[in-house]
Amino acid sequence: MRGRAIRLSVPRRMVIDLLHFATVVPTVPVQRRMSIGPVAAARAACQDRPRWTAIFAKGYALVAREFPDLRRAYLKIPWPHLYEYPASNANIVIERDYRGEPSLFSITVKDPAAYALRDLSRLIQHATTAPVEDIKDYRRMLRITGLPLPLRRLVWWLGLNIGRQRANYFGTFGLSVYSALNAESLHPLTPLTTLLNYGVISSDGDVNVRIIYDHRVMNGATVARALGRLEEILNTVVAEELRSLEESRRKSEKA
Repeated sequence: MRGRAIRLSVPRRMVIDLLHFATVVPTVPVQRRMSIGPVAAARAACQDRPRWTAIFAKGYALVAREFPDLRRAYLKIPWPHLYEYPASNANIVIERDYRGEPSLFSITVKDPAAYALRDLSRLIQHATTAPVEDIKDYRRMLRITGLPLPLRRLVWWLGLNIGRQRANYFGTFGLSVYSALNAESLHPLTPLTTLLNYGVISSDGDVNVRIIYDHRVMNGATVARALGRLEEILNTVVAEELRSLEESRRKSEKA
């Protein structure tokens, strides 16, 4: 059967480069069925509801403050070793239309734990709706993808193996979901130490939450404990911030 050859687009090359480095990382998924009714109820009570992506990114960064393993990376320069960062940077994957094609971009958010949820949600919203050319992280990805293949792969390899730069350009953890489409990924690939992924959140706040982790950096028991702590933080610290956010809004309206 005669078909047709299709040239690789820029978005396809970006994904192929990502997978080139992700497939050599020995990742393992750990899943926990969470009950996050308190944070879901607090979010539902907000007039301006923060994005779930922001809620999970901040919650995970708060967990990483307590679990240093989540802030570590396996590096090969100048020899194989682990590198620990003082804070988390989130690499959040966002689907955008680029030249008529659904494309995966990402933004790096430095220390999401330090953000107010409202501000973090607005930052993600901006990255979701603003023109692609207006987002600094997107422009950098497009520049790198425009390089010849050998040079492109060298830039990726150096970025992933130079400790001081890795977190700035790739983050310390990834966050990738498409639960808004009523679907979930069981084992997404990543070149990062961990990737946070969650499924469809039920009406009563039950949800499957996964951490895909690099087994060279930590063990599964650590990840299981981190997931348990994430559930606690979402239902306490994050839920309380959401309640305070709505209370402040109501007070400002009365003033």
